[in-house]
Amino acid sequence: MQLSIIILNYKMRGLVKNCLKAIFESVVNFPFEVIVVDNDSRDEVDQLIQTRFPQVRFIQTGANLGMGGGNNVGIRAAQGKYVLILNPDIIVFPDSLQKLYDFIQSRPDAGLVSPRLLNPDKTLQHTCYRWHRLITPLCRRTFVGKTSYGRKELERFLYLDWDHATTREVDWIQGSFFLLPKAVLDKIGLFDDRYFMYFEDTDLCRRVWQAGFKVIYCAEAEVIHLHRKQSADGGLFALLTNKLTRIHVRSWFRYMKKWRGERNAS
Repeated sequence: MQLSIIILNYKMRGLVKNCLKAIFESVVNFPFEVIVVDNDSRDEVDQLIQTRFPQVRFIQTGANLGMGGGNNVGIRAAQGKYVLILNPDIIVFPDSLQKLYDFIQSRPDAGLVSPRLLNPDKTLQHTCYRWHRLITPLCRRTFVGKTSYGRKELERFLYLDWDHATTREVDWIQGSFFLLPKAVLDKIGLFDDRYFMYFEDTDLCRRVWQAGFKVIYCAEAEVIHLHRKQSADGGLFALLTNKLTRIHVRSWFRYMKKWRGERNAS
């Protein structure tokens, strides 16, 4: 088995259906398996898979383990040489998987690879970033981002000095689409499940770099990402009203505490 595709579901049954349909319409020349892990959604996704996609392996966690914890269940069950962590709101093009597989095969220094993510209208999503500074969250969530200093910090953080049309190494990449050699995960460990949601992707990319591998943005491969940043809604007021924002902030503090001794972590 060359590739294990892991899709974590939490109440996204319709997106899972579209994601799986696109995967099985892909044109590939290597064997792969698909594992859907369900974080106790109770949305009848198991019936969908049994009826429409019987070739898919389904794992029910019985509880909401969060992003890292749920994906770790799938990784432990994976049999492939490579592991693809795929959000259910991703739609691959017919050639996406083959392009990425060929790329990672050609790069023994690659510890993690991700494609160019596009909005449904084919415009670019900014999904790779430089390391956070202490001021970065304020620039992203408050009026600070509209100041001259804040704009410069966001340009730095989002790699706005680069058109994202070329393949390059980056600090870290959004966890919507992670392709990794299983051997790398065996070396660095799985997702840190102390992050229920958010920063588990940043943390994993740090450990990839720390182990001597590279995090690479592969612009030659593209996918559609049907993404809405719910945690970013509402600015500072959302700290009081938005559960996802509060989770995001807790993960931020946990991440900064864990990596406070690293260069560029602050």
